[in-house]
Amino acid sequence: MTDTLLSLRALVVSHEKALCDLLWNAAALSPLPLEIVACADATAACDALAAGVDLIYLDGALAPADTARVVAAATAAAKPPFTVQLAAGAAAQSFVTDALAGRPSRPEEANWLIERSIRVQVPTRVLVVDDSATMRSIVRKALAATRFRFEVSEAAEGLAALKLVREGDFHIVFLDYNMPDFSGLETLAEFKREKRRVSVVLISSTQDAAVAERARREGAAFLKKPFFPADIEKVLCGLYGLRALKPISA
Repeated sequence: MTDTLLSLRALVVSHEKALCDLLWNAAALSPLPLEIVACADATAACDALAAGVDLIYLDGALAPADTARVVAAATAAAKPPFTVQLAAGAAAQSFVTDALAGRPSRPEEANWLIERSIRVQVPTRVLVVDDSATMRSIVRKALAATRFRFEVSEAAEGLAALKLVREGDFHIVFLDYNMPDFSGLETLAEFKREKRRVSVVLISSTQDAAVAERARREGAAFLKKPFFPADIEKVLCGLYGLRALKPISA
């Protein structure tokens, strides 16, 4: 499945036309075809759900009862859409939607949100790079246990990963830190030198906090072994433009 074969439909539920216009303009620039349907209230949003929806962006300024009503209707749909509450401010808060994200106020913020959050509803192409076949299998299983969809490929070392990324359109690379011949940080540096548009998650069992700090300075996320599906989802939140996911038990 390729991006060119996909199209998505999203609802924006807000009383404010400015927010709807921001997201509509951002959708027009999206690498994937994305139709935006603006709804001023919960009643219009619930009616629009009948036509099929992939994503719902709910303005954090909506009354809690209206947000809950739209979420309930979305959950009851034959194919439930992914719901995102757009909240102002940096602090996390309780929410009933699938995820929480920042409320955009500028075009660049809306563009960033749309470009990233649409990945929750399309398969993300992932490359898992580790010299251990066992570890690659563990990462695969952890990815399969998350709430997101992936198309996963593998490489056993850094040079092979570089070749695959040059030839394919990968979105995320899970990259082992300690590999023979060409380390994870060397592979990351080469991605940057070649200006590859790929998100990198460096994974390592090291106790050295400096490794994690260096990875972040180089623009990569960091996961410490051993990790679990919830740890991967936390990392993916940032890569998908989200602040937090609703706990599975909620």
